[in-house]
Parts: sequence; structure tokens; C-alpha cells
Amino acid sequence: MTDDLQKRIQAALANPQNMGELAGADAVGAVGNADCGEMLRLWVKFKEQNGKKVIDRATFQSFGCETAIAVASLATELIRGKTPAEALALKTEELAGELGPLPPMKIHCAQLVEGALRAALEPQSAENKTPAQPGASTLLDSFSKHPEGVKLTFLDPGK
Repeated sequence: MTDDLQKRIQAALANPQNMGELAGADAVGAVGNADCGEMLRLWVKFKEQNGKKVIDRATFQSFGCETAIAVASLATELIRGKTPAEALALKTEELAGELGPLPPMKIHCAQLVEGALRAALEPQSAENKTPAQPGASTLLDSFSKHPEGVKLTFLDPGK
């Protein structure tokens, strides 16, 4: 990893945006990567704007490396104001935002964020539209208890 990328990651980590649970979320998605042990959960809240449903706010919790946390922080800002379809149309590398291109060994971090976004927003995943159970208060609890409304997806390591 280059020094420049490391500085951008550290800058994003110095002031991470949108960390933590989002009370009253309309959709929740969670993913895990068995190869590296990282897990990420993403909450999304919608609002009506100009006759369209758009993302009002998104938050996350992560058990992951600094790059995954930095990408999630930037991505939750990037998707604000977008429709679900617009957010889903973002490419993996676009989710990294101002971090710029990630080296091959760190692309899985952006894929983790993309996976959580897809788990929360994809139309065929109707079970994701149910808000998280109030009893699952932490990311670890939610993975342990598998509350209704959360879809846990393990990413394909060959991707």
C-alpha cells in the first residue's frame, strides 16, 4: 500500500462518519468474509424527496481492517440522497470515494461494503426490508443471534 493511500485512510479514520446503529432503519444488510474474518453491518433510512424514495442516512458497524472502516465511512456519505437503484449502480471502486483506487490486496474491503449495501437494498431480498430486532444491540450480537430482518452474506473469496 502506498504512503499516499495510507495517509488518506488515516484521514478518514481520524473522523469516521456514520458509525453505529441507526434507530428506526428501514433496511439492514450484513456481510462477512470468511477468509479475513471481517464483518460489516449497514443500516439504511429512506425519505421521500421529489416523489422518489431516496437514502436519507446510512450507518455502519464493522469488525474489519482500517481500510474497510474508511471505505464504509466514505460510502455512507456517498449514497446519501441517492435512490436505492442509484446506490446499487455504484461500482466497487466508486464506493472507496476519495481514497482513490485500492491496491488488489485491499479491494475486498470495498467489496465488503458493496456486499452490505446490496444485502440491504436489493429488491429480491425482501427479508432485508424489515428493521433490525431491538434486542440485537451490537454487531456481534446480531451475528450471533441472526435477528429477523438481517441477511448475512458470505462473500466469494475468488471475487
